[in-house]
Amino acid sequence: MRRTFLALAAAVSAVFAGLSTPAHAEGERFVLVSHAPDSDSWWNTIKNAITLAGKQMDVTVEYRNPPTGDLADMGRIIEQAAASNPNGIISTIADYDVLSGPLSNAVAKGIPVITINSGTEEQSKQIGALLHVGQPEKAAGHGAGEKAKAAGVTKFVCVNHYITNPASVERCQGYAEALGVELGSQMIDSGLDPAEVKSKVLAYLQSNPDTNGILTLGPNSAHPTIAALQESGKAGTIHFATFDLSSEISAAIKDGTINFAIDQQPFLQGYLPVVILTNLARYGVVPGNSINSGPGFITKDNIELVEKLAGEYR
Repeated sequence: MRRTFLALAAAVSAVFAGLSTPAHAEGERFVLVSHAPDSDSWWNTIKNAITLAGKQMDVTVEYRNPPTGDLADMGRIIEQAAASNPNGIISTIADYDVLSGPLSNAVAKGIPVITINSGTEEQSKQIGALLHVGQPEKAAGHGAGEKAKAAGVTKFVCVNHYITNPASVERCQGYAEALGVELGSQMIDSGLDPAEVKSKVLAYLQSNPDTNGILTLGPNSAHPTIAALQESGKAGTIHFATFDLSSEISAAIKDGTINFAIDQQPFLQGYLPVVILTNLARYGVVPGNSINSGPGFITKDNIELVEKLAGEYR
């Protein structure tokens, strides 16, 4: 389904490029609201995606986020975005309880909404959004746990750098369930400060020397964990999986520190909603189903195909 939709999107883009007078109104504008703090560089890929889609569709796409990652602040940003009457809003559902109200209000106002990244297809429907573009987080964690179990992992630590986001917890839960163990204290609240993440991982490994598996939830927790393993001399000796990509994660996959990365293809989460909302605004057409952008698994076997684009378009 994903490849088919991409082919369709590419074809539509090509058609638009060939028209001398595109059928669109002046000033088409969309707003993407994320839950990410300013410090989270992972979102650069989505920013690149909406920039490219905006240029290709000849529309304006604004990126807004709470600087510190505060979800109440995010809710206010959604309300402000809706008050500006854009042609559509793209938003994460980092916390349904906090964000469903502002997003539902935008829908009630007649603003088309597409949800992305965090949250579920069911939550997206309850809000009244057109569709959801993202990765089923618990299923992705479960898939990672299956691979870890096959590799012999029995005790692990899940390094959660954004524990207030329910989707992050779902990743850890899925991993634990696949291993057939309780999550419990095997999930640590690492925070976002790199030095603190590194210190907490080192302390956990020292207190739990039989740990033979690590799951990190993105570059914010993966990078300091790589440093912790290198400092402790355990790099390459503990099965290590992570969500998402970066140049540092790519290098760690190549040198054997990280066994695999779970790729939710964030580029699609930014790019496709802009294309979909543009076509809705111009022609009244929209896909009938949500779109799973992931999970995909990146290992030594296929890292060469994506590492040059990591952190930019992958």
